[in-house]
Amino acid sequence: MSDKKRILVVDDEPDFCSIVQGNLEKEGFEVEVAYDGVQGLEKVSANPPDAIVLDVMMPEKDGYAVCKELKSNEKYADIPIVMLTAVASHVSSTRYSHYDGMSMEADDYLPKPASAEEITDSLKGLLNL
Repeated sequence: MSDKKRILVVDDEPDFCSIVQGNLEKEGFEVEVAYDGVQGLEKVSANPPDAIVLDVMMPEKDGYAVCKELKSNEKYADIPIVMLTAVASHVSSTRYSHYDGMSMEADDYLPKPASAEEITDSLKGLLNL
């Protein structure tokens, strides 16, 4: 059995997922990818990861809904979630905002484009590595 920490990356941009996955694997993580919130929830239910990197703006179910659903379920509430979004905190013409992300129960919040190092550092901190 592997002692690698499993990370689930949930983002609707395949290129971004690929980059994050490659960088996290170089750091010794095992990485699984989901391309929307519904698929992400299914993967968590099937095999809960050690941590989740979660985009906000996605089809089907956005990151805020996924985060809220996971954090309100005691079976998954302790899984650390790093929320990522390209939404600028000063944009008021969208239903997504930095405030919404910070008011969620996410464990960390990084604006896109977050560097691979920022994501890795956040995960290592949340997983006490």
